[in-house]
Parts: sequence; structure tokens; C-alpha cells
Amino acid sequence: MPKKRLILISLFIILTIVYGCSKEERDSNKLGIVVSIVPLQEFTEKIGGDKVTVNVMVPPGASPHSYEPTPNQLVNVSKAKMYVKVGTPVEFELVWLDKIISTNVNMVVVDASKNVKLHRMNDKHDHEKEHDQEKNSDDHKNKGYDPHIWLSPKNAIIMVENIHKALISLDPKNKEYYTSNKEAYIKELNKLDSEIKKALSSKKVKTFMVFHPAWGYFARSYNLEQMPIEEGGKNPTARGIQNLINQAKEYNAKVIFASPQFSTKSAEVIAKEIKGHMVLIDPLKKDYINNLRKVSQAFSEL
Repeated sequence: MPKKRLILISLFIILTIVYGCSKEERDSNKLGIVVSIVPLQEFTEKIGGDKVTVNVMVPPGASPHSYEPTPNQLVNVSKAKMYVKVGTPVEFELVWLDKIISTNVNMVVVDASKNVKLHRMNDKHDHEKEHDQEKNSDDHKNKGYDPHIWLSPKNAIIMVENIHKALISLDPKNKEYYTSNKEAYIKELNKLDSEIKKALSSKKVKTFMVFHPAWGYFARSYNLEQMPIEEGGKNPTARGIQNLINQAKEYNAKVIFASPQFSTKSAEVIAKEIKGHMVLIDPLKKDYINNLRKVSQAFSEL
């Protein structure tokens, strides 16, 4: 092997070792945090900045209704200082959270849904009925409540506040840093809320059809109403599809919204029958603010 090449390889190995050690040392000084879903990852990273390392249990593209954690993810949990749960009846948490927490009983568990007002979910059109009391520690066990609280920017602000308080209690020496980050992000969320209100305030068609009923809190925030295609978490029957087609025509719905985590076949059938089209919207995308901007734009074009 030429001497020059040998020197370059040796230098590369040395730099890799030095960089690897320094990176490991830097990471060891950060708070290890695990969260259930991608939006919580963004909320936590926005507040924690370069003081935290955040791992998400349900990765992009996966469904929190069916995902199972991997052994590597449980290793991350065993080393974490904090776990941020949605705190609502998300199937992933209902099935796995107790087992996840048992792998690290010393980590702080944060309920991001604390002080968020929950609404009941029913799989029929005009299905949501308000739960007129604030959520208490046992409410999330009731599957009658809609778990998708993060899709309202106002709820997101409450969730951010909950995460912020937990970070400060865990790492009080960086309180000013976390508070500054939190205030900047909440300012963005308030701006987003105002933008969406303006974009949707003059809409005449208030009802939209969606495959999976994830958008109830969003709809309620902006005086809209979602018409879910799913029946009890399952694809509708032939009779159910015909009923939905009739309802879509009655409410002049021309756009069917679907999520990438679920099959789009029923949505495509209904869209064809009403001479409309299907649009994919993702309730779990990490770029929360830009994602909701795109969603509101799609709704505004109904």
C-alpha cells in the first residue's frame, strides 16, 4: 500500500475516533427523552433545543393504532431521563405504555394532555360530543374519547407548556433557555392558529369527508365538521359506502381526505362516485406548523 494512502487512512481513523468520542461525550451531556409520536418529538425538540436528544417510539409512516416497539427502542427507553406520552386513548399507549415504563421506573413520565379538554368520539356523522370537564388522570382509559388532541394548535400550546414544565423540573439550571425556546415556539403556534382561522373563516362548505377521524379537534377549532369513512376502526361495508356517497352529495363534499398510515381504497371509491378527488393529509408529520398550514390550505379549497 502506498505510504501516502496509508497516512490518509490512519488520519481518517484517528479523526473518526476523536469525533466519535467527542460526539458521545456531547450526547452524554444531553437529556435523553423518549416520546410516543412524532409531533411530540417536535414539541420537545423545539423547547429542549441542543440540551436534549429525543427518540420517538412510533416512527414516521407507522400507525400508532398498530405499531409495536422494537428491542432497540426499549434500550433507548431504559437509558432515558424522561418519557412524554400523549395521555389520550392512543392504542399504542393503551397497549404498550405500562410495559415501556416498566423498563425504566426511574424516568419522569410526562402527560402531555394534562389540562386539555377532551371530546367524545362516535363513528357516525356529526359524531363528536363535548366532554364538559377537563381531563382527569383516569379519563384517557375511556376509548370513547378522541385521542388526536395535538391537531389543534391551541391544544398543542397546552402540550408544549406541559413538556416545558417537566424539562425545567428535570433540568432547572437551564430554565431560562427552555423558557425562551418555549415562548418563541408558542408565538409561532399562535400565529399558525390565526392564519388558519383567517383561511377557513369564510368557507361555505363546512363538512369534509375523511377516512380516519383524526381531525375532530382541528374541525372543532375552526367551525368545521368531519365525516369519517371508517366504521369502528374498520373499512365500511358496501351499504356503508353507499350511505357515505349519499351524505357527501347532500353536503356537497368534493374532496376525500385520507392518511398515509391507512388504506385509501374506500376513499378512492367514494371520490370516484361523487366525481371528486382524494387528498392525502398526515396527522403525524414532524414539521407540525408547515404541515397544518398545508392541511388548512387543502381544507380551504373545498
